[in-house]
Amino acid sequence: MKNVLVLCTGNSCRSQIAEGYLRHFAGEKANVYSAGIETHGVNTMAVMVMADDGIDISAHKSNHVDEYLNIPFDYVITVCDNAQEACPYFPGDVHRFHHNFQDPAKAKGNHEEVVNEFKRVRDMIKIFAANFVKENIR
Repeated sequence: MKNVLVLCTGNSCRSQIAEGYLRHFAGEKANVYSAGIETHGVNTMAVMVMADDGIDISAHKSNHVDEYLNIPFDYVITVCDNAQEACPYFPGDVHRFHHNFQDPAKAKGNHEEVVNEFKRVRDMIKIFAANFVKENIR
């Protein structure tokens, strides 16, 4: 069983969405965690757009990366440049992956425009997660 950590700045949107999809695609083949360099709470819009795609992340919590320093991770995935720069050292044979997704929480506009930005980022993360699992979790 592989251990996977998804890391972003506040563990509120991108890493939560990635955790949801990685768990969905990996099933019983991986333990998936998400954390932030800071904790901002899970964004309700992220919960909503994931529910729209059939993934329930409503019970997720915003966790700080320090909570997971003792877990032997196989993979650490950073989903924003800030997290990549601030990511702590994890001992062992840890494979690091990075993809900078735009922060949908910074979207401007009316409600529909903001929702559309969350969905756009969600869909990019979904593709990334599906490909990651196909290529790395066996």
